[in-house]
Amino acid sequence: MRDSAHIDIRSPPVSTGTAENTDVSAKSPHCLVEKRGHVLIVTMNRPEARNALSGEMMEIMVEAWDRIDSDPDIRVAILTGAGGTFCAGMDLKEMNRNAPGDKFSGGMDVTKLPALLKGRRLTKPLIAAVEGPAIAGGTEILQGTDIRVAGESARFGVSEARLGLFPLGGSAVRLVRQIPYTLAAEILLTGRTVPAPEAKELGLVGHVVPDGQALDKALEIAEQIAANGPIAVQAILKTIRVTEGMHEEEAFALEAQIGMAVFKSDDAKEGPRSFAEKRTPKFTGR
Repeated sequence: MRDSAHIDIRSPPVSTGTAENTDVSAKSPHCLVEKRGHVLIVTMNRPEARNALSGEMMEIMVEAWDRIDSDPDIRVAILTGAGGTFCAGMDLKEMNRNAPGDKFSGGMDVTKLPALLKGRRLTKPLIAAVEGPAIAGGTEILQGTDIRVAGESARFGVSEARLGLFPLGGSAVRLVRQIPYTLAAEILLTGRTVPAPEAKELGLVGHVVPDGQALDKALEIAEQIAANGPIAVQAILKTIRVTEGMHEEEAFALEAQIGMAVFKSDDAKEGPRSFAEKRTPKFTGR
């Protein structure tokens, strides 16, 4: 895992915190990972290429997803982009340079693209902090996040059809499940760009804030989540996901099973105790 614990990722990075990386423009990782308290921040870091998805970037992102799931001290994560851009999609130049059979072409198992959270769902909440363009793969990975914040000038779209391509990041399946069908169909089939205020009206994002403040708002939400009981948060998130598409009675049976396990935890005892004692709870995740 490649951490950058001393970088203020709200601005383009000036150092990776690694002595060997003195030429930042040439050697800065394509993705930065920073832990702040219980929050892990993952930053797509190719601002000169509008944070287009490269092989290196996606490898680091998969490492970050694994770390989020495996580290009990991480309770929530944020995905954002450096340099005022979220992500302009796949790096088509790199894709064209690679030969058939590599990770960008025929050798890829396109039923699962873990970097884009297709076929991979995290066990902990993931918040998107979007500034600028989130086009093609940028909007595709957005659909794998749980809570979404956008700057006023952010733009969204699934533009693959305009290039004669197919949105293999999952949008042809996911988008119609997240926003009204007719609007999802229009966005997918026309490839048009959707500005942030319209994206909020559609329900694609939950918050629109002044430009430059998306990460601040995402951190505010993340800190609220991180202050809650982690066992409860993860159980609620699991229930939301595993009951999707289930009949209500079947879903309630599974909800009860997941929920009752939470009540057996130490955190479930600590929460009411701290309330009665008028103090901040000290959740341990046990």
